[in-house]
Amino acid sequence: MPDPAAAGPPPTPGPAGSAPQRLRGGVLGMADIAAATMANVGPAMSFFFGFAFLATTAGVASPLTIAAAGVAVALLGNTLAEFSRAHPSAGSFITFVGRTFGPVSAVTTALLAGLGYIIAMASVIAISGGFVQITLHHYTGLEVPWIIWTLLLTGLAVVLMLRGIVVSTKWAGYFFAVEMLVLVVVSVVALAEHRGGLSAAPFLPGHITHGVRGLAAGFPLAVYLFVGWENSAALAEETENPRRNVGRAVFSSVAIMTVSYILFAYATVTGFGYDVERLGDSPIPFVDLAQNTFGALAVLAYVGGLTSTLGVLIAGINSQARLIFNAGREGLLPSFFGYVHPTRRTPNNAIVTFAVTALLIIGGWGLGHLLGADGGRMDPVVFFTESSSLGTILILLVYLASNIALPLYYRRYRPQEFRTVRHLVLPATGALAILVPLYYLTKPGQPAPYSWFPYAALAALLAAVCYATVLVRRDPGLADRVGSVVADEE
Repeated sequence: MPDPAAAGPPPTPGPAGSAPQRLRGGVLGMADIAAATMANVGPAMSFFFGFAFLATTAGVASPLTIAAAGVAVALLGNTLAEFSRAHPSAGSFITFVGRTFGPVSAVTTALLAGLGYIIAMASVIAISGGFVQITLHHYTGLEVPWIIWTLLLTGLAVVLMLRGIVVSTKWAGYFFAVEMLVLVVVSVVALAEHRGGLSAAPFLPGHITHGVRGLAAGFPLAVYLFVGWENSAALAEETENPRRNVGRAVFSSVAIMTVSYILFAYATVTGFGYDVERLGDSPIPFVDLAQNTFGALAVLAYVGGLTSTLGVLIAGINSQARLIFNAGREGLLPSFFGYVHPTRRTPNNAIVTFAVTALLIIGGWGLGHLLGADGGRMDPVVFFTESSSLGTILILLVYLASNIALPLYYRRYRPQEFRTVRHLVLPATGALAILVPLYYLTKPGQPAPYSWFPYAALAALLAAVCYATVLVRRDPGLADRVGSVVADEE
C-alpha cells in the first residue's frame, strides 16, 4: 500500500502521460538484496587490488582505518535507510535528492550518478578480464589479451541480467558465497599458521603511519572497499516490503563487510610479518599470503577473485542500471532508458547501454594510452585504480547531496516523524565523513591522471546543471514526475 504521507506533490504518470512501466514487484526478499549488495561490494576483488596501497598509506594499523571507514559507511547507510523507509524507489539517490531540492537537482544527480557509476564499473569490467589473464598466465603461461576475457565475461553477465532479476541476483549471491568462503578459509588458516607471531599492533592507533594524517590519507582507500553498499536501494521496486527490508539489508551488509575486511586485513598484515613495505610491493598481497601459507590455498584465492569479479559485474550493473532506467521512466533522461521487457520486466535498454558505455570508456582510455607520450598498452590493474578514483569522486558528490537532503526532507514533508539524531546528527556526521575522502581525491599536487580528475568532475557537474536547467524549462511537468513511482505502490 502506498504511504499516505509520501512526500511531495501528487505524482503524474509518465513523460507522455501514460502509465509508467514497472519492474516485477515483490520477487526479492531481504536476504536476496543483502547478498546482492555484498556481491556488489565484491570483497575479494576490492581487497585484492586495494589493500596494498591502503597498507602502504595507513601502515600496520590499516585494520583500524577499515573500521573507521565502516562507521562512515554506516552513517551513509542511515541516510539511505531513512529515505527508503519514507519513499522507496528504484531511483535511489536520484529520487531522494530530487524530492528534496526539486527537478534540477534530480536531473543533475541522475547525470552525475549515472556517469560516476559507469566510470567506476568500467574499472570492474576491465579488471574482470585482467584477473582471468593473470590467473591463466600464472598456471599455464598462456598470454591471452585481457580485453577478450573482459568482453566474454561482460556478455555473460548481461545475458544473466536480461533473463530476470531473480535469476541474476541468485547467481550474484552464489558467486559471493564462494568468494567469502575462500577469503575466510585463507584468513583463518593464515592466522593459525602464524599464531606464534600474533600481535595487537594492527589495532593500536600508535601504529598508524603519521598518526591522524595517515588515517585520513588511507580513509578514502578504505571507503572505496565498501562501494556498492547502496545496491539494495535501487532494487526497492522488486523487493518485498522495501520500506523495512532495504534498511535491514544496508546495515547487515555494512556490518558483515566491516568485520570481514578487518579479518582479511589482520590476516594479511600478520602473514607479511607486519612488514608494510614488503606488503606494499606485492601486486596482490592476499594471493601471496595464500601461496606462502599453503600452496593449495593460492588456487582457492584465484577462484575467489574470479567469482568476485563476476558477482560485482552482475550485482553492480543490475542495480546501477536501474537508476538510469528510473530516470528515463520519469523523464529525467531520454525515455529510451525507461523501457521494460514485457515478459521478464527487466530494464533491458538501461542494462545494455550501461555495459556498452563502460566498454567504450575502457576503449577510449586504452586508445589514450596508445596515443599518449609513453605509447604503451593499458594495464587493467592500473586502469582499475584510475577509473575507480574518477568514478568515486562523482559518486561521493551524490552521497554528500543525499546527506544534506535528509534533514530537509523530513522537516518539510514528514515533520511528525523527524528525529534529531537519525535525521540531523547522523547525516551531518556522514556528510563530514564524506568530505575527507573527497578532499584526498581532489587535493592539488597529485600525479597525472589524478591531477586532472577534479577538473573533469567539476566539468561534469557544471554540464549536468546546465542540461538540467534547460530540460526543466522545456518540461515544467518534470517537477511532478520526480519520484512519482513508489516501490510498493501499485
